[in-house]
Amino acid sequence: MMTRTRFAPSPTGHVHIGNMRAAIFNWLYARHTGGQFLLRVEDTDRERSTPEAIKTLLEAMEWLGLNVDETPLYQSTRMEAHLAAAEKLLASGHAYKEDKGGTGQGECIIFKMPGTDMAFTDLVKGTLKKSAKDIADFVIVRSNGTPVFHLANVLDDIEQKITHVIRGDDHVENTFRHIAMYKALGAPVPQFAHLPMIINAQGKPYSKRDGDAFVGDFQEKGFFGDALFNYLALLGWSPGDDREVMTRQEMIDAFDLVTVRSSPAQMDLRKLLWMNGEYVRAIKPEDFAALCRSELSAAGVTPGDHADAVFALMQERTKLPSEIVPATAFFFTEEFEYDQKAVEKKLLKEGSFQCLEKIIGIFQTLENFDAETVNTALHNFVEQGGLKFGDVMPPLRIAVSGQQSGPDLAPVLAILGKEKSIARIRKTIERFKG
Repeated sequence: MMTRTRFAPSPTGHVHIGNMRAAIFNWLYARHTGGQFLLRVEDTDRERSTPEAIKTLLEAMEWLGLNVDETPLYQSTRMEAHLAAAEKLLASGHAYKEDKGGTGQGECIIFKMPGTDMAFTDLVKGTLKKSAKDIADFVIVRSNGTPVFHLANVLDDIEQKITHVIRGDDHVENTFRHIAMYKALGAPVPQFAHLPMIINAQGKPYSKRDGDAFVGDFQEKGFFGDALFNYLALLGWSPGDDREVMTRQEMIDAFDLVTVRSSPAQMDLRKLLWMNGEYVRAIKPEDFAALCRSELSAAGVTPGDHADAVFALMQERTKLPSEIVPATAFFFTEEFEYDQKAVEKKLLKEGSFQCLEKIIGIFQTLENFDAETVNTALHNFVEQGGLKFGDVMPPLRIAVSGQQSGPDLAPVLAILGKEKSIARIRKTIERFKG
């Protein structure tokens, strides 16, 4: 039988990374087994499931490359089928009507649990059991005539011929109820896999309070869709070796539900940032250059001479597009800002200006001003003067860039050139020496 998995979100305008991680696992398992991945939009909450919310969901899936194999099923179109099934369950004795709570507002339809102990094999958690006394009957149609999640969910999975229900482990309790409904409806029971919760550093469910939590947050900040996909795929799953940065095909080949961990997975934004940097480094130099030009242009900065050399230098250090302008603008303008904390901590130290004045003299003697020559000259200056690199390089970097950190200083100076480097050092001395 062909594997058929599904992603069944309730669109609200934001797509949480926990829901998208479930979608990724469903997608990977379907692709790994040569099966099909389907989308079901559970849009029965008309106040929250607006056209805009659904559009946000579909755009997030497209950005992450989660292509589906059939036309999406919209749950709101299935109400008649849901209610017909409820009537069928009433007729077969698997459900009954009740004025629940004695409110007099109308009768609900209640599903009648079989009254026996239950167990099922979860593909992630193993065998799960539930005593009959701990599984109560439950509402499947409200007194206002609308179907409840349990009924709609099961019937739509039957309609879509889902073979594997892969979802968060907050649904474990629901699964016992759903299995009973499958059997009462005479339908094949799919296999279930419940994914571990995504948690914060304190072991609590990861939420917006802990940092970016919605797919749109990461997209807006310039994360690569492939990087976020890769990171989320590894939250609760491992290929069984030391690989972390993986191609989509490598993940498809390696993925299996039996290797999904049952323990909670901790969200680590620093590791995601690192991974995005790996993806930035992997793109073609011309694509990174285009990204840099776009970011600089948006900030009103015009890349000047040696722009490609600047971009080549920065690609290895860049993790997010938002870092490009702060890290490179000083190459193309003389109006760069100084990091005041760096100035106070590193530039205004005793002896800094004397070092900078000596460096000006050294640079003036250099016929070649390439990175290797500059690097050798600076090293000789430090060693012959009995100085420390930590006392020389930071003030020099601040003088030519306004920054305390950045790529290797010698290539930066070589790109700026001899005249501009000397002019900037002089300008800094005049400004801050007093």
